[in-house]
Amino acid sequence: MPTSTLHTILGSTGNIGTALAKDLSAYTDNIRLVSRNPSKINPKDQLMKADLLNPSEVDAVVKGSGIVYLVAGITYKTKIWQEQWPIIMKNTIQACKKHGAKLVFFDNMYCYDPGYVGHLTENSPVNPQSQKGKVRAKIAQMILDEIQAGKLTSMIVRAADFYGPGAKLSFLNESVINRMKAGKTAQWLFAGDKKHSFTFIPDAAYATAVLSQQEDAWNQVWHLPTSKAYPTGQETVNILAKHLNMEPKLQILGPFMLNLVSLFIPVLKEVKELRYQLDQDYCFDSTKIEKAYGLKAISIEEGLKKCLE
Repeated sequence: MPTSTLHTILGSTGNIGTALAKDLSAYTDNIRLVSRNPSKINPKDQLMKADLLNPSEVDAVVKGSGIVYLVAGITYKTKIWQEQWPIIMKNTIQACKKHGAKLVFFDNMYCYDPGYVGHLTENSPVNPQSQKGKVRAKIAQMILDEIQAGKLTSMIVRAADFYGPGAKLSFLNESVINRMKAGKTAQWLFAGDKKHSFTFIPDAAYATAVLSQQEDAWNQVWHLPTSKAYPTGQETVNILAKHLNMEPKLQILGPFMLNLVSLFIPVLKEVKELRYQLDQDYCFDSTKIEKAYGLKAISIEEGLKKCLE
């Protein structure tokens, strides 16, 4: 039965925010969508504009909330992350504490020690070597410190690189799926023979909504459901090529080629420090959530098929 609890999504127009709003409608008809330019997902959604860098605006949109979901994304540049993420997190935590709201933070895996990328669990060491990873570790620790002090009820949910139908700013969608749908050669960074976990956006959003309803899920870290069958770049292309009835061609962009292409696509400069995620096997393990709540990921083959529909 839907409850009257107000669920507020900060960053409601992104991949996760949009999908999460749909899934939360199973639990509540009281959803507030917050972004610079929010738009309704469900008929009864409340819309509020806010700049998450402005503490008074964050306070205003959090007021009255029972649960707040911080799923915002910001420009993918190290300097901007270093400047803005701590402010966004501080504003959100302060508002949640003031108004007695629980906080769900949608995170990634950048904070973990690169030496453990071959098998990442919720207990993997937090020891980032990249600048973006250090930012993620810092803001996650801000939450953990408040939980430890008994001042905030929160959870951190993490996903691997995501993909899904119509996904924006997804490496797999942009460089592989969309290119192949257009009849172009798929592109992969650094190595096409290393395995790589991907989280299906609908799985991540659904699991986040479910977790927020579980009283025993709070005050801990969760890996969102991610397929245990993690393919190499070439295997991913092979699956897509079979469904598209085309040759499974894959172009590898090595360090030299990446430097060249990044002259025209500046965002590619930002991925260099994350090379460790692509030049070795990268496995994101979600066994904890599967055992706790029976939440399992779609198979990689089914997920890729849905991206082609």
